This record gives sequence, C-alpha cells and structure tokens, in this order.
Amino acid sequence: MPEFRKLILALAVVALFAGLASAQVGTPGTTSGQQQLSCGVTNGAVTPTLRAEGFTEEVGDIVIVCSGGNPLAQGATIPTANITLFLNTTVTSRLLPSATGTLTGSSNASEALLLVDEPGSSLQGYGPSQSQNFCSNPSVGAGPGGCVEWVGSSNSTGGAGGGVPVAVNPNVNVGGLPNCTTTQFAGCTPGANVFQGVTSGNQVTFFGIPVQPPATSGLTSVYRITNVRVNANGITAGGATPGSVTASISINSSTSLVVTQSTLTVGFVQQGLSATNTLLRSNGNTGSASSSGTSYAQCSSSSVTSTSSATAAAGLIQFQENFATAFKIRQNSVAQNVPGAIYNSESNFIAPYVTSVNTALGVTAIAGLADYATRLKATFNNVPSGVSLYVSTHDVINDFNGGFTAPYTVYQAALVVSEAASDGGNGAGPSLVAQTSTFGVAQGASGGVGGSQVPYSPVAINASTGTGLAVWEIINTNPNAIDTVDFGLFVNYSANAAANSPAPGTISVTLSYAPTPSGGAFTSSTGAASSATLPIPRFSDSLDITKNVANFSLCTTPMLFPYVINVNGFDTGLAIANTTTDPFGTAAQAGTCSLYFYGSSAPTTLPFVTPIVPTGTVYTNLASTLAPGFAGYMIANCNFQFAHGFAFVSDVGARNLAMGYLALIFTSTSRSATEALNN
Repeated sequence: MPEFRKLILALAVVALFAGLASAQVGTPGTTSGQQQLSCGVTNGAVTPTLRAEGFTEEVGDIVIVCSGGNPLAQGATIPTANITLFLNTTVTSRLLPSATGTLTGSSNASEALLLVDEPGSSLQGYGPSQSQNFCSNPSVGAGPGGCVEWVGSSNSTGGAGGGVPVAVNPNVNVGGLPNCTTTQFAGCTPGANVFQGVTSGNQVTFFGIPVQPPATSGLTSVYRITNVRVNANGITAGGATPGSVTASISINSSTSLVVTQSTLTVGFVQQGLSATNTLLRSNGNTGSASSSGTSYAQCSSSSVTSTSSATAAAGLIQFQENFATAFKIRQNSVAQNVPGAIYNSESNFIAPYVTSVNTALGVTAIAGLADYATRLKATFNNVPSGVSLYVSTHDVINDFNGGFTAPYTVYQAALVVSEAASDGGNGAGPSLVAQTSTFGVAQGASGGVGGSQVPYSPVAINASTGTGLAVWEIINTNPNAIDTVDFGLFVNYSANAAANSPAPGTISVTLSYAPTPSGGAFTSSTGAASSATLPIPRFSDSLDITKNVANFSLCTTPMLFPYVINVNGFDTGLAIANTTTDPFGTAAQAGTCSLYFYGSSAPTTLPFVTPIVPTGTVYTNLASTLAPGFAGYMIANCNFQFAHGFAFVSDVGARNLAMGYLALIFTSTSRSATEALNN
C-alpha cells in the first residue's frame, strides 16, 4: 500500500508541473538572472465527488507551484504572503481555536492546513525529507511576531558551500544541524512548513506564508492546501451534469509575483444515496417490497421469538451509494499524514500536532480526523402503540441469514449507540449496540455462506411521537465499486383487536446519512457552518428518502346478502352475529359493520354503520328501517373476524310466504367491502 501511494503521489506531481521540485524540492541547476516570481494553481490529484447531502465534504487538495524570482541572501528574513481561498459555498472545516501554541486573534483557526514543500512525502529533495513543523500562530504565520523564518542553506542536495537555500528558524538552538551551514545560523532548526487556515464564511486565509523564491532554474516552491471541508448541500446537484465546487486563489504579498490559473474545480456534487435503490426489499432480498409496505392484520400476532423469523420479517432496509466513494470508513491508516495521498475515508490529512479539546463531544479534536465513519440512519415514523421494531445489528443477506455479501469477508456496517457520538481517539472504533438475540435457518446455497443467523436488537420507540431510529456505521467498503448494505427489519406485537391494537395505519421509514438536524445535535444553519464543537461528518435532511415499511389493517369479514326486499308487503329481517367468543381460543373482538345497499330505491347515503357489535352478540334490524322501499342486494363489511349473517324474507307477519338464507362470506378475510366489489 505505501508503494501504491508513492506511485500515486509521483504521478500526481508530474501531472501538476513538469519537473516539479522546489527551492527545497529537486536538484539545483544554473542560477538565472533577475526574474519575476510566478505561481500556478492546480488540483492536488483527482477531483473528488462530494455528497450533496453533506455539510462537511472534503474538497480536493489545491497545489500552488511557484518558480523564478530573485534569490534571497543568506540570513535574510523570508518575506511572507497571505493566501486566501474563496469557494462558491461555505467552508465548514473544523475550528481548532485552542491548538498548541499562541493563537492570539485566531478564534476561527481551523483544521485547514497549508503545507510548504510536501514535508513527509516520498518525493526527492530537502522539503519532502523534513518533518512537519507546525507554526502555532495562525493569525500572523511567519510574519513579524510569529514563526519568522530566515534563509539558511542545506547540504542535502548540494556540496559544501553550494547548498540549496532553505527556510530556517534561528531562534531555536538544538546544536549543529547539518542542514544549517552558514556561520551566522549554525545550530538553527528548519523553519515551519505547516500553517493553519483561518475561516470566514466561504473563505479560508493562511496568514504569513513564507515565500522564498526558488530563483534557481529547475526548482519550484510547492504550497499544498488540504483539509478544506465545505457545505456541498449548498450546491445544486442533479440531472446529467453534477454540481461543482469551485475555488479561487488570491495571494497578497510584499513581493512581486504573478498567479496564473487562479480558479479551478475542487469537487463535483452528486446525491450520495441512490434515490432508486435506497428502499425496502422483500424478506428474501429477491426484489423490492410493496410500495405500501408489508401487510399485518390487527388480529394476528407477530413475534420475533417464534421459531421462524418469517412471521415477523417486514423486509430488508437497503442503502445503496450513488457513486463508488459515497460510503467511507473513518480512516485508512492511523497516521494518514502523507501530503497528497488519496485515502478515500471520512478523515483527510491527519495532523496530530494540531488539536483542540472538544468538550461537547468529550474528545480531543485532531486536524483532519473525522469523528466516525459514514453513518446510515433509519428513522421510523407512525409506529402504533403496542408495536416493537427490531433491526439486525449488522448487514445481512436476507431476513434469515447474516452472512457476508460477496466479495467481503467481514461485515460492512454495524449498529451503533448514537447518531452523533464520536468514536473517540485516533484509530478508535465505534461503540456498538449489543445484539439481543439471533434467529434464522440454514440457507445453504441460497444463503451463500453457511446459514449464519441474524443478530438483532430492539429499536427504542418514543411512545408520545411514535418515532424511533437505528443507526449503522460503515466499517468496510470498496471505493472502486457501488456498495449496497441491507439490514433486517422485524415487527413484533400481540394482537388485541378488541382494544383496537395495533391501531390501523402505516409505518414509514426515512433513510438518510447521520447525523442530521432531525437528530437534534445541530440545526440546518449551524450544521452548514464551521464549528469547534459539532461532529464531522454531518449531513442535511433535504435529500432524505422515505418509504412505507409496514401497514396494519383491521381484521374484517365481508358478506353478501344477495336478496333484500322491502316492497309490495314484504320485508327482510337482517341478523349479524359476532362469533369471536368461542371455545377455540379466538381473540375476542368487537367492531361495527358497514352496510351497502345496491338496487331499487337504495339509500342515498352509504354505508349505514351499525353500532359496535360486542363479541358473542347478534345485531338485528329490518330492511324497512334501514332502507325503506328497497329491493336489491346488500354487502356488509364487519370490522371483526368470524362474522356470520342471516336474512329472513317474508310478507308482513309471515302469514303466506317466508324464506331464510345465510349470507355469503367473501374468501378474503382482510379486504374491505369496496375491494370485495371490485373482485
């Protein structure tokens, strides 16, 4: 992996500027005469795709390459410049106002960093070979009163007396360093090469950046800007062409220099979650679930403790990324500190020497280090009283099987205790939710990996609002492919139709990244601005995806009375029995019956709704009372199981002609009367 990063760095640098070197990078050539210092601006490597949902998306590095200029004399104070980066959206890099050192006037000092001459990289030359030396005064940088630098000399790329001029700090004497060879500056240390940016709205400024003209032909000075985060949610993204984050560079200096190509694209913006494939899948993960969600009858219990999870499985909650780097782990290496390296993680260039105590999260914030990996949130809405929800504690293949999705050999995501809590210090993992239990059956070939059971845990439901949430954190991802993760969802309740529980209705789920303003850790306005206390990453609610996952319906009995009459001296007696009281253990139920009349002189207002018919009782009435002058048929739909009907037709007083019949019961016991008529 280190060799691969070196190759990427080398290719990127070659692409930036032919013969890239520096007054500190490369091999000196022939000193040129009087010339103007000229700088070009380019992308540090690839231009990344940013998530349109994100408030704190990492833009690509920006590299300023300078050449020419007039040589500075040994011992001369190196002049400085203020370098300002302007973006077309708000800068949201983490604020680190209490980083090591004196930070007078730098309350907006941030994790955005400017590195001089690629310190700690694998490139050749003096600059890359140096340690990363942090200037702890972002308000003035290397200007007066700050980390002032002088011109020394390095023997690392030249012979005795002919070394490359380099920035040094004579104020710290550690004795006889070989890269400080002049008599005046014997024993000095290398100058600062890492500077902190100060943010303000849509800009970040690096004050007092030392500008030492390379002067020598073939050499360049390199200034890399990294750890810039932006509000990508403020960029319009959609359609065939993605949105763009653009950056413009302004350099204010006491020396004369020319800046070319000062504006460039540092990020493309697309929705991070697939709007098409972030949804509810069927129990077996064979296709999308019904748009109305999985159906549950009020009179039939659903239990996660049954021997078969199929009785409770509502389906699989599926999250799919819209582009291959939308899901990210927290960091790819503990160090993650090579300038220009591509890590494809939520963290960027990690600088452990730039820190601040984050009392809100209870951690020490480190420049470039995210608080956690990508988190995926399912917010459940309209959960009826008496209903419990359970989710799998990691991604699964289907509702019975907790195996790995090829080609992974470990799980891709795990259930965490909170949507906004930090994972802790450098290299720490997430705080996981313990599983409650497991269930499943060996799936063999269809399951793919030996039929391992699904571990699950309950979702905490707010009884007053009927909402609850589950949050999973990405722990394994492939930045070269579209990742899909599926989590099992299970519904548990005890049927109590007599108490109208669970109440009819539909549970929906809102799928998003986490954290978002709906979680309460921040608002839409504070989340979209730089902060010293809010977690990173954080996201907007504006592109959330909502799907139905479960619907509860009353248990009904639809019946047909094929002949009802109340004309020519005839009348029809109607009786409906609620037989849920029986010796077979049927749940006692009660409900009304809706009566629909179709025929001659049918009532204009339909349906007629009976009073509640208690269990074990019979409702009776006459057609002459319900529908005077009517002749036709009637459909009754009762909101309880096991209703039975009887009709008795006769002339008045049943003196000459009479007949009786049983009502016909439709075969579907959960359909409404209207549905019955359409089938």
